[in-house]
Amino acid sequence: MVVVEEKGLEPYRVKSENQSTILGSGPRLHVAQPSPHTTTIQCPECGSQKTWKDGIRYTDFGEIQRYLCRNCYHRFSHPEDSEPSECLQKLHTLILKTKADKDILCRVGATQTTGAKNLAETETRTQKAAGATETQPLDIKGKIIEYLWWMEKQGYAKDTIRGYGSCLRALLARNANLWDPETVKEALVREKKWSQNRKRNAINAYSLFLKVNGTHWEKPKCKVARKLPFIPAEQELDALIAGCGNKTATFLQLLKETAMRSGEAKRLLWTDFDPERRLITLNFPEKGGNPRIWRVSGKLTGMLNAMPRKSLKVFGDGPINSMKTTFLKARKRIANKLQNPRLLQISFHTFRHWRATMYYHETKNPLLVKELLGHQKLDTTLLYIQIEQAMYTEADDKFTVMAVNKPEEIKKLLEVGFEYVCQKDDLTFLRKRK
Repeated sequence: MVVVEEKGLEPYRVKSENQSTILGSGPRLHVAQPSPHTTTIQCPECGSQKTWKDGIRYTDFGEIQRYLCRNCYHRFSHPEDSEPSECLQKLHTLILKTKADKDILCRVGATQTTGAKNLAETETRTQKAAGATETQPLDIKGKIIEYLWWMEKQGYAKDTIRGYGSCLRALLARNANLWDPETVKEALVREKKWSQNRKRNAINAYSLFLKVNGTHWEKPKCKVARKLPFIPAEQELDALIAGCGNKTATFLQLLKETAMRSGEAKRLLWTDFDPERRLITLNFPEKGGNPRIWRVSGKLTGMLNAMPRKSLKVFGDGPINSMKTTFLKARKRIANKLQNPRLLQISFHTFRHWRATMYYHETKNPLLVKELLGHQKLDTTLLYIQIEQAMYTEADDKFTVMAVNKPEEIKKLLEVGFEYVCQKDDLTFLRKRK
């Protein structure tokens, strides 16, 4: 229906259907033409009549007008000739997660012929996703999320969950079909930049993924060669600490004195630090380690006291990767300035290796080193015995031995660095490394 509105007694011009102009006088009539985009078509999804025309689709069966609902944003075809097709109803039950799903929904036509055609195509894709024989399944990303959620419910560590998820996404990026183990093996063979540790983690992550989804595979062989860590000189560590900013320097000094893992140090709270007694407590270790407590130096205590307290955490709420990036830039700059390429081999974990080696050299007791590092098994700690024996020769293991029996003499010798060895015949034996 055309709505007219009186605007006044003025001459007017009206174009008829054959575009001829008719002149007249009298009340001027303003004709409110409907917008070319608005329609009165009802949305099959929500029933709203607020729909827009959304272009013409050209098919082998003719032109099909497409519409878009402004209420639920559902896109559909002209429903004049038939009811919404079975294909459309079936697609409504799918969870759209990939571009391929959206393309299928956009191809749903209005007529029975096109609807049947798209229905067959949709069923084929659905069967492929269920069987996973030819193409990558449409819901693989959702399966990965379910898998990571299952790991969290089973009590896996957050670092393990993050690492396994990263491995599976890396396999997907290398065109591996996670439902086809052979394609995963091919992706592992083609990848030349990954270390053996990285490949082993990817294999373990994929094996657990298949187990969760009720299947298994024959794991490829992946032998990880044991490597000895790089142990720098103490002067090189001190050079890095002196060349970094206040926050990074404090972080590195903490790693040097306590042999913490970088993730453990990043989570350190102000309540874990006792400045009066110079104690630092770790109650939430990584990798299932034991809790530890250290008495730190006055230097580290002063550096921690100078840190701003803007958060509950000593080193802020930012991610650990941000601190790593800052450290890598400072390390490169200091290595170029000092012309020492050995500094480029130092990472956060190098401070832990250095401290464990030095502590065994001082105590010659692997059990004390085990407690320092928080290891559950002594086998992990024995690595540092081998490193210490290679770094220090027998000439360095010469001692000055003292045998005394008076408490005052024992006290004075202990104050200058002598260590207690044993006691026999009322004599106390002490020694000090030359």
